[in-house]
Amino acid sequence: MISAGKRQLICCPSPEFGLGDSASSTLGFLKLPVSDRSGKSLGLARSGFFAPVKAMKNSKTSYVNNKADFVPELHDSSLINDYDGKSIRQMSTIGNSTNIVWHKCSVEKIDRQELLQQKGSVIWITGLSGSGKSTLACALSRCLHSRGKLTYILDGDNVRHGLNRDLSFKAEDRAENIRRTGEVAKLFADAGVICIASLISPYRRDRDACRALLPDGEFIEVFMDMPLPVCEARDPKGLYKLARAGKIKGFTGIDDPYEPPFNAEIVLQPKGGVCSSPRDMAETVMSYLEEEGYLSA
Repeated sequence: MISAGKRQLICCPSPEFGLGDSASSTLGFLKLPVSDRSGKSLGLARSGFFAPVKAMKNSKTSYVNNKADFVPELHDSSLINDYDGKSIRQMSTIGNSTNIVWHKCSVEKIDRQELLQQKGSVIWITGLSGSGKSTLACALSRCLHSRGKLTYILDGDNVRHGLNRDLSFKAEDRAENIRRTGEVAKLFADAGVICIASLISPYRRDRDACRALLPDGEFIEVFMDMPLPVCEARDPKGLYKLARAGKIKGFTGIDDPYEPPFNAEIVLQPKGGVCSSPRDMAETVMSYLEEEGYLSA
């Protein structure tokens, strides 16, 4: 018996599907207690939201709408024996979350990568405001898309429209902004997607913490090493002007520091005082991905 809100959902065996009382198979549907506005019970109503599911006992094959789906047996290392010798799942405590268990699935990252014919990874583009991070992210995504590769961009401003809209630009909130984005990027990489994160991410420790979330080689840091005068001259959102006028406090590069990476995989700089085009910079990143084998399973 399970509950949905204040109502109980009752799973009832049914002979209507020709299974009788066979002990070797079980078929269930959900019935919902129905009442009128006064609370008077009107009996049970069958839910139409759930397709019939038949599970064969002692079998690794499940049936949904009469279609068989082979489910390989999983070897669960989280199972331990309690004092009575019964197998139970070993619980974990992560941060403030207690009594949680990591549930494995028979479809794993390597299977998703094989399906997509690419390696799930995170390309983390960092640099000052106006350095060209978002422009590069879009150009790179277009190049990869044209090669048949699946990408998703996590743009610093975009994630603040939803997931991180409760965060300010204070140091502690900026750190939390990066942490959350890093965790989402990790999920995309685990899905086999090439995730392109473009954020100022000014603090080295926060970027390093995101790198540590992924296995070695799956975090590619791209440093947009553009001089402050170049970025300030571009000023696409007019923020440098506001910061110089004292109307914005804690603005990176003006009254808040930017800590450049020590060992970024890719560093993009102007050559002879001339900045490369977004397409050329994207091709530089593409060459790296190709050489390192990210564009094949």
